[in-house]
Amino acid sequence: MSQIRETTPLFESNLRSLQKIHQGKVRDIYDVDADHMLIVTTDRLSAFDVIMREPIPGKGAVLTAVSLFWFDKTRHIVPNHLSGRRIEDLISDPAELAQLQGRAMIVKKLRALPVEAVVRGYLIGSGWKDYQQSGAVCGMPLPPGLQLAARLPQPLFTPASKAPAGQHDENIDFATVERTVGAGVAAQIRDASLALYSFACEHALARGIIIADTKFEFGLDAAGTLTLIDEALTPDSSRFWPMESYRPGISPPSFDKQFVRDYLESLHWNKKPPPPPLPAEIIRRTSENYRKGLALLTG
Repeated sequence: MSQIRETTPLFESNLRSLQKIHQGKVRDIYDVDADHMLIVTTDRLSAFDVIMREPIPGKGAVLTAVSLFWFDKTRHIVPNHLSGRRIEDLISDPAELAQLQGRAMIVKKLRALPVEAVVRGYLIGSGWKDYQQSGAVCGMPLPPGLQLAARLPQPLFTPASKAPAGQHDENIDFATVERTVGAGVAAQIRDASLALYSFACEHALARGIIIADTKFEFGLDAAGTLTLIDEALTPDSSRFWPMESYRPGISPPSFDKQFVRDYLESLHWNKKPPPPPLPAEIIRRTSENYRKGLALLTG
């Protein structure tokens, strides 16, 4: 599973046999039938909610492989949206199949819930900024004196609202989640998110990877069953740190797009379109980071 074939980078898919119904920052979604859709994970990369102009070779295949890995490993915790249908049984055109190789999945159509289910296990990113200002993360007090990238006493469920395209998600409290989706579903989201994170962390640590934080998305099927959708514990939805170089007090290197973010932070860019061009070396090293994370995790 950890081997990704060398193929031409895919910035945008173009399938004539199916209707495209949505294009996100990374994924293209096509309508299959009343109950299913096709998700294509491209090699696009977004940073600071801006899509870079250059694709990252192999990125979409890595994200797909990682998601499939976790969907299989965690189905005992919560069901997921995989349909079990094969791409080859849906698409017959060789050129279209070539676009989808290793980067597409047929999933069930579900009612997506408007909540980003974020779990934080380490003090980094916006959580670190929040802690520096208030001594808490999303209103939850923490012990004084914690360092950057410190492991938290216990994982925190810090939900966010799903913002419209081009806007930033905003942290919300649990009471807001309850008002949005109902108290029962809110509790299920929280409990499933914490269980998924704890299970994944244990697996990853045994392979030399720290999952600092992650975000999940959920939907409901016709029977109201909570179901994991979108992606699962990928380098795009999580911070993956190599355990060998982890030290509290510094921002660790990571197997994700943080490398690109760090490069962009060194430029005089206002973080609005159009994005600056990415040098070939940044693209190459970012691609290597994604692939290394997959190899460690699944190998």
